[in-house]
Amino acid sequence: MASVSTGVLGQGCSYLAVGDGPPLVQVLSLTPTHEALAGMERRMALSNASPFSNHYRVYVVKLKKGLQPGESMSDIARHVASAIEEDIGEPVLLTGTSTGGSVALQLSVDHPDLVRALVMVASAYRLGPGGRQIQQELARRTRAGDAASGFAQMTSALLPSPLGGMVYPVARMMWRTMVPTDPADMLVTLDAEDVFDVGDQLERVTAPTLVIGGDRDVLYSRELFEQTAAGVRDGRAHIYPGWGHFRTSSSSTTANLALGFLFAATDAR
Repeated sequence: MASVSTGVLGQGCSYLAVGDGPPLVQVLSLTPTHEALAGMERRMALSNASPFSNHYRVYVVKLKKGLQPGESMSDIARHVASAIEEDIGEPVLLTGTSTGGSVALQLSVDHPDLVRALVMVASAYRLGPGGRQIQQELARRTRAGDAASGFAQMTSALLPSPLGGMVYPVARMMWRTMVPTDPADMLVTLDAEDVFDVGDQLERVTAPTLVIGGDRDVLYSRELFEQTAAGVRDGRAHIYPGWGHFRTSSSSTTANLALGFLFAATDAR
């Protein structure tokens, strides 16, 4: 594997970078903390970056560490935008998965000059009702001191039935060893995404945009994916029939689709 560099972009966004070529920023989904990537999280990030790193300089970026209570999705996206401006120094290809897609879309709304092309995976211009309920429950349980059960219920909710119910006890046991001692950054992010809705601002997104979703995603819906793509200036949606949130987010088919779109989008400009 190519050499990997790590560090902090801007005012507190941890990252790892791999590959050579035009800059591609991958905004990670919701994470328990905004600490530097390590362990399994690092291995997964490198695996996800691998299909892209033969063609691009891939920056896998976490959200800023030390978010302040009440920061909005626009504030959170501004931290990533500042990191791009200060440390990368040119417009980037931008991808985001789930919550990372929300951040990437907000950044594309607020800072369109920084984005050459946008890919959103299992994400839309707002959460669906099921998504809000699931994330609100994670926040509630975390604030009550039981983040492990919060993550376990989210994990089970995102898996196909009846697998989800079977996985819950194992997931709760696993998450007991992984929950953060300080979940403040995650809670700020959850609160920001709970009210996130840029449906009336999608026209401000000027970059070619691909929205990838599954029609069995419990956090969103086919309609939300399609409305997001229809609302931006140059958008399209690809919906996998029968796919849920996890499968859409983790499939190599999704990565290859995103890579092909980025090739086509940048060649056409």
